[in-house]
Amino acid sequence: MPQPQIGGDVPKQSKGLARFLNTVERIGNRLPDPFFIFIYLAVFVMLLSWVVGSMGITVTHPGTGEELPIKSLISGEGLQYILSSMLTNFTEFKPLGLVLAMMLGIGLAEKVGLLESAIKKSILNAPKSLITYSVVFIGILGNLASDAAFVLIPPLAAMVFYSVGRHPLAGLAAGFAGVGSGFTANIFIAGTDALLSGISTEAAKSIDPDMVVTPVDNWYFMITSVFILSIVGALITENLIEPRLGKYEGKVQKTLEEESPLEGRGLRNSLIAGLVYIAVIVVGLFWPNSPLRNEEGGIIPSPFLSGIIPITLFFFITVGVAYGVTTKKITSTRDIPKYMGEAMKDMSGYIVLIFAAAQFIAYFNWTNLGTWVAVNGAELLTSMNLTGLPVVIGFSVLTSILNLIIFSGSAQWALEAPIFIPMMMLLDYHPAFIQAAYRIADSSTNIITPLNPYILIVLAFMKEYDKKAGLGTLISLMLPYSIIFFVIWLILLVVFAVFGIPFGPGIGMYL
Repeated sequence: MPQPQIGGDVPKQSKGLARFLNTVERIGNRLPDPFFIFIYLAVFVMLLSWVVGSMGITVTHPGTGEELPIKSLISGEGLQYILSSMLTNFTEFKPLGLVLAMMLGIGLAEKVGLLESAIKKSILNAPKSLITYSVVFIGILGNLASDAAFVLIPPLAAMVFYSVGRHPLAGLAAGFAGVGSGFTANIFIAGTDALLSGISTEAAKSIDPDMVVTPVDNWYFMITSVFILSIVGALITENLIEPRLGKYEGKVQKTLEEESPLEGRGLRNSLIAGLVYIAVIVVGLFWPNSPLRNEEGGIIPSPFLSGIIPITLFFFITVGVAYGVTTKKITSTRDIPKYMGEAMKDMSGYIVLIFAAAQFIAYFNWTNLGTWVAVNGAELLTSMNLTGLPVVIGFSVLTSILNLIIFSGSAQWALEAPIFIPMMMLLDYHPAFIQAAYRIADSSTNIITPLNPYILIVLAFMKEYDKKAGLGTLISLMLPYSIIFFVIWLILLVVFAVFGIPFGPGIGMYL
């Protein structure tokens, strides 16, 4: 059976694209593992602090007005700090506890099969006219399942499209775009929110020790992003991707597995349990003199918002247990910690990375190099009259380029946040706003970097429908999503900023 071709101009497009991607891949492959990147950066900070400190350079703290010397790590005092702080740098690193706590709940829901079942049901039961929108929408929400969404959603979307007579590669592209380019958006508070806000808080403390960026500080912006990107992604698929692909004439031996009665009951019971849990929280929140509200009876700020991580954790435990008990995945209380433990095993790489990242950030702050770079960088931008939104847009563009060679969003933010958050805070930007600008750039290019480990997996799924497809074929399909998502997201960021729309509860563009 002849395999379908993706437009007559693909080979010509792919040559130039392939050269670019090969260059990116060569540069990226020469980079060490992110763990060692932070080790090398920590050593670099040690050397830089010694050089700058020996010059007697000082910096005036913009908040307190205190004259701060650049302290050298290559000194008796520095050696004492390195040895005495190594454990606390790690254990007190804000993102560590936040992310691990979130993954106890989300990991349980994933391991018992709840997230996979919910994703399948949502896509398979969507009306034909809304299939494309549903695929992108579910793909974006799929980041609740973390990296598992990359493996689950694109092939499922391809099979759904094939089953209704549409080109399966269009479905695969839509699913991959939702999962990859929409990775940071969600209507729920996810692990990404906890991870990035923790890093942002650590970086902001060099300017304002009392500054806290919470996991809900980008919530309103990300909820809006889900619906905007779902519409945009569907329009790209139906108006750009499918016309280019043409009619699919291949045949594959693939069938969609129907939902089992047990899975159906599990989803029903988890939904009921989730609604009951939410109802209890809502009643508790609006109960007279509720301890979840602040002393004035408000919600911004409040114990409810500061406690959003444990509240979310117990929500996922509740729905996960309800599903697991119904489907017989949980038959005793021992099964619950077992599944949580399995989820923690998946986080081992993150824990190792955070150990090195925590040292780098702590050294950067202790030496006062962070404040020095931030103050001088802010003064430079001010002298160049680059203090408005163009600076933030330029920061996003830079991040999108860096993401081509540093795929890990947490690693890249741990690199950028200690420099850009203090600098932007001195220009009066709220760190949560800068975090939002980072997130849209980091997500948009996930689907076109050859360093994304899931690109090869998606390519393998693609070859099941088109054996001649290569990396250039996949990237050429995904490039319109990446560029358009980034542009639309930047416009949305500007709209929120200009019209003073909160990015999260009580969070605007400025401090």
